[in-house]
Amino acid sequence: MELILRAVSLFFSYIASIRPSDILDIIIIAFLIYKVLAFLSRTGSARVFRGIILLVLIMWLSNLLNLYVVSFIFGKTFQLGFIALLILFQPEVRQLLERVGSSKITKLMVKPDISGNMDTAINQVLLACMELARMKTGALIVFEREIKLDDFVKTGTILDSEPHAELIKNIFYPKAPLHDGAMIIREGRIIAAGCMLPLSANPNLSRELGMRHRAGIGVSEASDALSVIVSEETGSISVAVEGILKRHLSEDTFEKILRNQLIPEEAERSARFPRLSKGWGKR
Repeated sequence: MELILRAVSLFFSYIASIRPSDILDIIIIAFLIYKVLAFLSRTGSARVFRGIILLVLIMWLSNLLNLYVVSFIFGKTFQLGFIALLILFQPEVRQLLERVGSSKITKLMVKPDISGNMDTAINQVLLACMELARMKTGALIVFEREIKLDDFVKTGTILDSEPHAELIKNIFYPKAPLHDGAMIIREGRIIAAGCMLPLSANPNLSRELGMRHRAGIGVSEASDALSVIVSEETGSISVAVEGILKRHLSEDTFEKILRNQLIPEEAERSARFPRLSKGWGKR
């Protein structure tokens, strides 16, 4: 009984010694670990990360069991491990830093309001995609958000044009020179077309998905972009966000996803003041 009382007393003494700064320290570290694990789970690096954890455990056990040769080898290996990890995870580290740089904490400076341009772009993309789906003409349209897609823009043809449904349909016309690549929309304007995108590294994707769908998912994994894919086989419309593909969307669902993802302020207003009528809105 005395031992239990002593343990309880020791426990409460530890609790009493915790400062508010210690709690904040724990919360920040836990949040960073959660973000890193969530990021790795969306990329192809999760298995490599588990392998690194296994090597760290082996090194710890070798020190605990006094395995001098194993400890020496792993000790020399981990001296250069940090540089090796930077080289190995260079794309992932870049993506992680880009996401940190585009987080809400860094959005304190006033930015120009582009909601009007984006609303027009959404309306024109909706019109074009419904017509392309009806004709079973393939298309891949990427809406750039906070993370810039300059590396992919450079692979295509710069347009810097206002979005029009007829222009979008002409670009993806099967015999047009830019129809095979992706169209990238930045701040409500068509910045480039015919762009090459990275394919998804997710091994669990359905075999039914072609290169266009895999490219749309891939750019959403590599950035915070939203991809719209029109299938040339079925005419169905899909949207990829953060590596997740939503397929066979109806007209209303397609519009709702675009507006909620690309104009969050409008989504918040709609939640507070539901629309009195449904439909396409302005055309």
